[in-house]
Amino acid sequence: GRYSIADRLSQVLGWQSALVIGFMIAAVDVGYQGSRALAACVLFPAWSAQAPASTHTAVVDDVKAYQPGEFWKRELPCILSVLRQLKSPPQTVVIDGYVWLDATHRAGLGAHLYEALDQQVAVVGVAKTAFRGSPHAAQVLRGKSHRPLYITAAGLPLAEAATAIRQMAGAHRLPELLKYVDQLSRSTTI
Repeated sequence: GRYSIADRLSQVLGWQSALVIGFMIAAVDVGYQGSRALAACVLFPAWSAQAPASTHTAVVDDVKAYQPGEFWKRELPCILSVLRQLKSPPQTVVIDGYVWLDATHRAGLGAHLYEALDQQVAVVGVAKTAFRGSPHAAQVLRGKSHRPLYITAAGLPLAEAATAIRQMAGAHRLPELLKYVDQLSRSTTI
């Protein structure tokens, strides 16, 4: 038989209350040490939140080696591992990187995550560097920085995603909660 979306999300990630997408936003990042990874997730209730509502980490063994042009194959299993720890799916997941790699919608890590979540959870990519000029990405300036963040999205309009990242807490280029999840992913010797 055919599974409903809720059944599929429950099956894939073990979310028990997948019938109702949560109101939380999840920021995720992955730190690597050899063939192991520490995937980190911070949950927060609103884009302007000052602090996380909760934090989660997952150690992943036997991580695939980095392959140029296929970074998502290394990172996606790690992100899914930490998302499995959540009681219910977040409304949006923020990643460090791109959803789309170009204007033709060549899939980046975020697009692969969006597909893995059956297109039911929005994904926002926040990249610190331009990828081939990044004409498809919204550029967001924060704080006093003259260097933009490059925003891409799936599951919500790009302008809405850019506004959300602009609203995130922090006086500097990188929002505080994105700095926090990055530090959390590197915080432990694994």
